[in-house]
Amino acid sequence: TLKPFIQRMMNGEQNVLWPTPVKWFSKSSGTTSDVSKFIPMTYESIEDCHYKAAMDLLAMYCETHPDTNVFTGKGLVLGGSHQVSQYNEHSSYGDLSAVLLQNMSFIAQLYRIPDLSIALMDDWEKKIDLLAKTTLHENVTNISGVPTWMIVLAKKLFEMSGKNTLKEVWPQLELYIHGGVSFTPYREQFKQIAGDGVNYLETYNASEGFFAFQSDSDKGMLLHLNAGIFYEFIPQSEWHAEHPKAVTLENVNTTDNYAIVISTNGGLWRYKIGDTVRFTSTKPFKIEVTGRVKHYINAFGEEVIIENADRAIDETCLATNSKVRDYTVAPVYLSLNERGGHEWLIEFEQPPRDLNEFTTLLDQNLRSINSDYNAKRTKDLALVSPTVRIVPNDTFYNWLKQRGKLGGQHKVPRLSNDRTYVNDILQMIGAETR
Repeated sequence: TLKPFIQRMMNGEQNVLWPTPVKWFSKSSGTTSDVSKFIPMTYESIEDCHYKAAMDLLAMYCETHPDTNVFTGKGLVLGGSHQVSQYNEHSSYGDLSAVLLQNMSFIAQLYRIPDLSIALMDDWEKKIDLLAKTTLHENVTNISGVPTWMIVLAKKLFEMSGKNTLKEVWPQLELYIHGGVSFTPYREQFKQIAGDGVNYLETYNASEGFFAFQSDSDKGMLLHLNAGIFYEFIPQSEWHAEHPKAVTLENVNTTDNYAIVISTNGGLWRYKIGDTVRFTSTKPFKIEVTGRVKHYINAFGEEVIIENADRAIDETCLATNSKVRDYTVAPVYLSLNERGGHEWLIEFEQPPRDLNEFTTLLDQNLRSINSDYNAKRTKDLALVSPTVRIVPNDTFYNWLKQRGKLGGQHKVPRLSNDRTYVNDILQMIGAETR
């Protein structure tokens, strides 16, 4: 419903959703009908939300680590893959990190690396190589970025330096600020990659706003309440109601799962961001991200939703004269020795004549549908071509029956952000799990 108004703003019209000039837009993953969507970035949302939350995070870190040396060196910001682009003479866009880097103050630029010419590059293979070369001998005390890409950079640094940990590469490194995807599957891996003496802080930062950050070692992230965002929360029992009822902060609890609704100083009004959270504390308000209202995979920042997968399957079946009975998809996690990917378990009503052709077309169709998946698949840098396994007939029926889930109300989960379902199915049919 907001899209037509945002389009008017991108065409240069002002005072549409917000009363101050808007010329920046953050390019985010697409809806079910578009490859990408654009979020308005006002002066207020950039300064009073994103930058303010970043400063509050660092202030909180200094409070809990009074002996910190984080400001004695540089902060490496590993941003996104979309170059800042000109939509027209009135509007510019890029991914969130590109927009924030472009608008950062001169003083803040002095404390960060790499140079903007590298940070805003769109060629990720070249970007990672230059990042490693230009930061290898810098005094880096803190790093920020999505775990997926940080692993890629770490491997390049180890290759160039002969070192085995980031702490060996940068002896003064003490803080890793991460977000964008769940850190759970990467936590143990990063203990090896980073080395001893590195602290970790999780953030919940999206194009729509900087919502929360980890303030201490306790579970959950502190909800950022003074950043131009008014929060409402839809309890899980209301998610599929025709007119769902939302509650405000004074009525939340630590047992329900909530979908977030926001009104912001970026001109978004009662906007459902699609994420689901649970409160780990209400004094103060702390949250943990529990997933999406819809099924999804976001293990590598690819943000694939069920509509993307369904559409890709449909188009691939039409092109290969095949029919799918059921399917489920899960990530294959990135490691130092293996690149990440997706594993599809598919039960065919009519299998394709050539499975390799089917897999290639499925990948191509998903890339054309989802711009974030396409970015992660570029040159196989962080996400390799998917693996498709054909499972025997009645596999999903037997799996649901085994779990006591037969019946019209129970469906095979199409997408999952972990391997619980996929490994369970593979074990049931006696196949090797990952």
